[in-house]
Amino acid sequence: MNRVRMRTLSLVVLAALAAGATGCSDGSTTPSDVASKAASAVQSVGADLDSAAAEAKKKLDGIKDGVNAKNEVVLGAVEPDADGRSTVPVTVSNTAADKKSFAVQVNFRDGGGNLLDTVVVTVADVAPGAAGEGTARSTRNLSGDVKAETGTALRY
Repeated sequence: MNRVRMRTLSLVVLAALAAGATGCSDGSTTPSDVASKAASAVQSVGADLDSAAAEAKKKLDGIKDGVNAKNEVVLGAVEPDADGRSTVPVTVSNTAADKKSFAVQVNFRDGGGNLLDTVVVTVADVAPGAAGEGTARSTRNLSGDVKAETGTALRY
């Protein structure tokens, strides 16, 4: 179990125990029911993160003849959009002699460095010596102090 799931599960268990200790029940929901529902929510978040990571890997693995372009990527500030998703501007610089496209994996992390989400943004057909722009958008709503970092970046 990774650190995010373990930490989240620990918080869920503590919340369930606190609810049981203070008698917070509507008469039909037991502390055990609360803990079970919370654990299911943690598993769902973990499954979503696993799915996002698998999708990112699939996109990157599908690129043939890509070269490492991590040093050619600059990320802007993370901002929530109107739907509550985290977004970050992605700027790529084409240092090659001909037109290139870029696939950039953006990892969204919390203040403690725990992975919250990962996506791949494509910036297509950037002219030689020019910059191209795109926007990475999280696959779900993220809360708290969300940071973005460049994972894998390929120029092809």
